[in-house]
Amino acid sequence: MGHKVVVFDISVIRALWETRVKKHKAWQKKEAERLEKSALEKIKEEWNFVAECRRKGIPQAAYCKNGIVGTNVRLLEKIERNTLARQSSLSKERDKRSSPFVFELSGEQWTELPDSLKEQTHLKEWHINNTLIQIIPTYIELFQAMRILDLPKNQISCLPAEIGRLKNLKELNVSFNHLRSIPPELGDCENLEKLDCSGNLELTELPFELSNLKQVTFVDISANKFASVPICVLRMCNLQWLDISNNSLSDLPQDIDRLEELQTFLLYKNKMTYLPYALLNLKKLTLLVVSGDHLVELPTALCDSSTPLKFVSLMDNPLDNTPCQDGVEVMESERDRQCFDKEFLKAYIEDVKERESVPSYTTKVSFSLQL
Repeated sequence: MGHKVVVFDISVIRALWETRVKKHKAWQKKEAERLEKSALEKIKEEWNFVAECRRKGIPQAAYCKNGIVGTNVRLLEKIERNTLARQSSLSKERDKRSSPFVFELSGEQWTELPDSLKEQTHLKEWHINNTLIQIIPTYIELFQAMRILDLPKNQISCLPAEIGRLKNLKELNVSFNHLRSIPPELGDCENLEKLDCSGNLELTELPFELSNLKQVTFVDISANKFASVPICVLRMCNLQWLDISNNSLSDLPQDIDRLEELQTFLLYKNKMTYLPYALLNLKKLTLLVVSGDHLVELPTALCDSSTPLKFVSLMDNPLDNTPCQDGVEVMESERDRQCFDKEFLKAYIEDVKERESVPSYTTKVSFSLQL
């Protein structure tokens, strides 16, 4: 019995493959158009670019001068604009020195407040930053007109109980210091609207007495060691912005929906594996940012494009320390790193909030955070 020979019509096979090739090319074109419209690739490039700057230890300005810019630096430019705006704001604040109501102090040559300050009890604002000052004196209670205490990036290790006697205090910023606790007397500052304790690294709780702060709209306790959302925060009925990112949270309280006025909730860099359905009851929530690498369960409605909520899941993959080309390892303090991360995330969040009229796929984003 001879071999069986199967004869094909080559024109049929050719037509079949030509059809498949056309379909594949059409799919490639459609995919290219989709990626061109999508914000995902641009965001990924931006984050990778900043990570590269950080890895090589080269300042962004110098990095640009060397001609290594090969990506869209929209977010980096936003950071620069924010920095320039902040510098301009500081410049304007310096112009206020002719006004007797504002006190400013900056520079590592300062290890304590000047003695003459005690006599200037008419002051309404203190702006003290980047000093080596460790103690805020108890005579602060004499400053009954005080409205703003802006004390970031110092060496402050504790706040005096007398701070609770500042009945007109509106803003307290003690970020990036060395605080391990907050005095319960702060709860007596019933007109307080803004509280920033971020970047102290060692804070683990807030006193229950802060529940009295019913006018607070902004709380930032990121970059500390909180294992749960403080009870006092859940009782701040007018809270609109809560940043508790970069802590040790494993879950959220089931009564998180008590924060009925909450609009922005930052939770990234924690240890949560699920998000409670109570989040769906926060009707005014418009931005929720989490780290998605540990999440295994979340309400599907959070990702529903029909809602006004912008849900952002960051895949957090920090880079290891790597040596520069000259063999010198880039070293930086934890506070400096946290400060940089907050600045960058702030720029990203501002960018997300500006996207009010874009297609829905730009409001639900997952990407790699390489910082």
